[in-house]
Amino acid sequence: MSHYTTELSTETFTPGADEDASTEGRFAKWLDAEGIGFHEGTFDPEDLPRYLAAYRADERVLWGVHDSAQPAEALGADHPVATYGTMVHPLNVGAAQIDAHQITAVTVRTSHRRRGILRATMVRDLREAAQCGRPLAILTASEATIYGRFGFGCATFTQSIEVDVRERFEVTAPQAGTTTLVARDHAVALAETIFERFQASTFGSVGRQYAYPRRASGEWGRERPVVDRAVRLAVHYDAAGEPAGYVSYRFAGWETTPYTMKIVDLVAATPSAYLELWRYLGSLDLVERITWDGARRDDALPWALRDRRCYEVKGTDDVLWVRLLDVPAALGKRSYRGSGRIVLEVLDDLGISGGRYALTVVDGAAQIDRVDATAAPDATLTVNALGSLYLGGVQASTLAAAGGLTAHADDAVGVLDALFGRAQEPYCITHF
Repeated sequence: MSHYTTELSTETFTPGADEDASTEGRFAKWLDAEGIGFHEGTFDPEDLPRYLAAYRADERVLWGVHDSAQPAEALGADHPVATYGTMVHPLNVGAAQIDAHQITAVTVRTSHRRRGILRATMVRDLREAAQCGRPLAILTASEATIYGRFGFGCATFTQSIEVDVRERFEVTAPQAGTTTLVARDHAVALAETIFERFQASTFGSVGRQYAYPRRASGEWGRERPVVDRAVRLAVHYDAAGEPAGYVSYRFAGWETTPYTMKIVDLVAATPSAYLELWRYLGSLDLVERITWDGARRDDALPWALRDRRCYEVKGTDDVLWVRLLDVPAALGKRSYRGSGRIVLEVLDDLGISGGRYALTVVDGAAQIDRVDATAAPDATLTVNALGSLYLGGVQASTLAAAGGLTAHADDAVGVLDALFGRAQEPYCITHF
């Protein structure tokens, strides 16, 4: 057995230099390392220019941790043993679209686990993001047990559904507008336009990276950035002729029974567009079942069906995890319900955003002030719990029952439930 010492160094870079276009360059080695972490095959060299264009468009910052002391037979020191990436996209918090620090591509090679690599990288990045003025960090987690120790809390959720679209399926809402297949040449631009409308009107939504509309259109496939001829995209045009929603879908194959159509992506900027897209899906010939992993937990569809038993929930998944970095900036830009005042004590083991803050809301608009440490708080909560509460996807009363929030004033939980509550749950269908 070979024995070696670990000599680690971290490189950060934004793809774009000449060397990044080479299949032997740092970007290619970083992609391979990420693929190892997510059990993917090595990328096809001819795909490198497309990946590079996408990462440049997203303005991603990539981190690679390198080990210069490995056995001679191992991958070279230019192959990262851990990867990490960041980018910035807007998060809709009602009153504003705030720049959210997104964390993605987190991997540590099996041989280098439990050596503090992830912790050192994550803590450094969160502190640097806070120093740069980012109000909060967000991520979508492959594993649920990792990120709580860094102050993240689950904030949004989706449901996986199956809808029986045989004879008993019927959308009862009055029909409006037109839904039709669109040519692939126009699909990317339409997907981008429609998502912008959705993003502007959807609390909790996160702006999308370069690859999303290309995968929705079939211009990019699931495994490679090449055309996926099995994907089709239909657009709903409202009564004024404006594109208001789209659904991208793929047939599961004749060997799958009941015959199933899988939704690749569904984005509706209006409630009417959403129901019309389902009316279209329910009219597809030879299809008996539609499956989708991105439905709202408070989905309107079953209430619009003649027979709501056509609609079956198969599971619930967390999507967005939120970590506040600047409490006054994050809370101050969010919209609230009603009026009220409460003093919060925030506990942060990493020492980034802890402290006591007075939240004063008047007609939905907030003023946040840091208060003296001697001021008695109305409630104490962890930064994780504040991340979960932030978008209103979890009630303060639920967090209190779970032990993440302690009320010191009799009405504290009720005030938080009222202020942070939403008529609709936050909804995010962007993974990264």
